[in-house]
Amino acid sequence: MEKTIISLKNITVSFDGETVLENFNLDIHDGEFVTLLGPSGCGKTTTLRIIGGFIEPDSGDVFFNDRCITGLPPYKRQVNTVFQRYALFPHLNVFENVAFGMRIKKAPEAISENKSLGGRVKGIGKKAFTEKEIKNKVDEMLKLVDLEGFAKRRVDSLSGGQQQRVAIARALANDPKILLLDEPLGALDLKLRKEMQVELKKIQQRLGITFIYVTHDQEEALSMSDTIVVMNHGVIQQIGTPTDVYNEPTNGFVADFIGESNIVDGIMRRDCLVEFGGAQFECVDKGFAPDEEIDVVIRPEDVIVVPPRDAKITGMVFSTTFKGVHYEMTVDVPGEEEYWLIQSTVAQKEGDLIGIDVLPENIHIMKKYTGDYAGDEEFEGGEQE
Repeated sequence: MEKTIISLKNITVSFDGETVLENFNLDIHDGEFVTLLGPSGCGKTTTLRIIGGFIEPDSGDVFFNDRCITGLPPYKRQVNTVFQRYALFPHLNVFENVAFGMRIKKAPEAISENKSLGGRVKGIGKKAFTEKEIKNKVDEMLKLVDLEGFAKRRVDSLSGGQQQRVAIARALANDPKILLLDEPLGALDLKLRKEMQVELKKIQQRLGITFIYVTHDQEEALSMSDTIVVMNHGVIQQIGTPTDVYNEPTNGFVADFIGESNIVDGIMRRDCLVEFGGAQFECVDKGFAPDEEIDVVIRPEDVIVVPPRDAKITGMVFSTTFKGVHYEMTVDVPGEEEYWLIQSTVAQKEGDLIGIDVLPENIHIMKKYTGDYAGDEEFEGGEQE
């Protein structure tokens, strides 16, 4: 059984009278790469800051290894944070930036001995690390983030990607049990961002510690995570592996936010038989009431283009765009309010009439979603995004 390292129990947080999280519960396992994913204002950054101790919940508790740490200040938690804007010290070189947290850290037993000065006095006491230990650790961290030979460089002479690597090295130098990453790649260009995604995952696997990552980028979450927590309006919509969340979304919001989907109205005539687009299709879903109105979710890559005479549904191609490895087509299907999106390696011309088919296992049935999808206008008071 996987060990739980962080538990959020019945967390409620409000900003300026607006509730960001309400009765929020989440368990995170040791050694996982967990991503909090959702649109701006959904509460993911607030959740991260509660774990880090930067925000105290109005109610509820935070547990670390079954010990309540609610009210414990950030510097006493075995957690470090990497921010989007790096927060490096421009007057220090790379070595000193990475060593900074180690230099100011005091040995707990030395601090507790200062009772004559009024108890636990911050900044007084024996250093936790010797200079030799600091040098060895900084060298180790720079090697980990592929910055060997950069120790004496000024941080303002580095590229954005190199600066982010320094920030990661600094956060890891104190051996945290958990690393929090708040949109850490948001300021990088696309190519560098993808490279850093791979590097971050390698670092996490090499160290074996828990990474909790915040992003609104679905592709980033799918490519990096062991577990994805999809959030909207401060509520968890689904928790699962990238494969589960993508292939088996629990509702229309998740389906629409994770990748691209065709979400159409349907009627579940009986188990394993659904009607949409004026035609009936076999599917693999069960447990709905006879003739229950439902949402039908079909991924663009799962649509099969067939000759119109062989199809139950037909549509007129409105546009075709080459995407490198496939063509993306929007198709006007009679009776549907929105165009269908279809991805295929074979292009269809604008104005062509095509047939549409879908295999039973690629038709996903879910309860009617009554909220908005990914385009929500949301409260952003606690997100700072």
